[in-house]
Amino acid sequence: MDLGIRGRTAIVCAASRGLGRACAEALAAEGVNLVLNARGAEALQKTATEIAAAHGVQVTSITGDIATPEGRAALLAACPAPDILVNNAGGPPPGRLNSWSDDDWSQALSGNLRAPAAMIAAMIDGMAERGFGRIVNITSSVVRHPIDIQGLSAAARAGLHGLVSTLVRGHVGHNVTLNNILPGPFATDRLISNFAFRAKQQGVSPDEALAARRAELPAGRFGEPGELGRLCAFLCSAHAGYISGQSILIDGGAHPQIL
Repeated sequence: MDLGIRGRTAIVCAASRGLGRACAEALAAEGVNLVLNARGAEALQKTATEIAAAHGVQVTSITGDIATPEGRAALLAACPAPDILVNNAGGPPPGRLNSWSDDDWSQALSGNLRAPAAMIAAMIDGMAERGFGRIVNITSSVVRHPIDIQGLSAAARAGLHGLVSTLVRGHVGHNVTLNNILPGPFATDRLISNFAFRAKQQGVSPDEALAARRAELPAGRFGEPGELGRLCAFLCSAHAGYISGQSILIDGGAHPQIL
């Protein structure tokens, strides 16, 4: 299927690896030009070079922390009027409620709520004026199915979902959609770090903790980042204009749902 977005321009945040990179690659495969952001210059430039070579699209890399005003300003200066915005950020570290400091809360809210909100605010009206816009927020399945050690992530990301729900009705009539993707267990660095924390608590090795979790999953495996990337690309497509305000769980059936 031709997604009808060839020649469009997308900003993809936290795009040097993992799910962010997967989204960037899927969009590039559809002929979308990219402006990629991440904090690590070397990894980001490597990703940008590889995607441009593989897909023949224009790829610009902007190094910076999207959680800071300076990082967002640099990204917006490079691409003030994108057609597509993919908000993504590394989640807060795992832990317990009484172990989190004020600084932990500030960083979680800055990266997973305030930063994507600021990016949306900077772009959504322009998208509406131009008659096309696709905003996808990569959040987490913990919003719907909380995990005891990921309370910071659940709290900050749930706030973003609430914000998105207030924006949908005023913009879908201008062909601007906002949706959230909620990944479950995917084979990423983030998954490994979370299970390293859990393994330490349980007194087992990280590999043992990962193997035990894999065995519990109905799919018998962790998700591959490309699977999420292709979902993101469809939500950004010309065919998805009637899908807005949705929080789509992609987890291989890991969490029971009530239909």
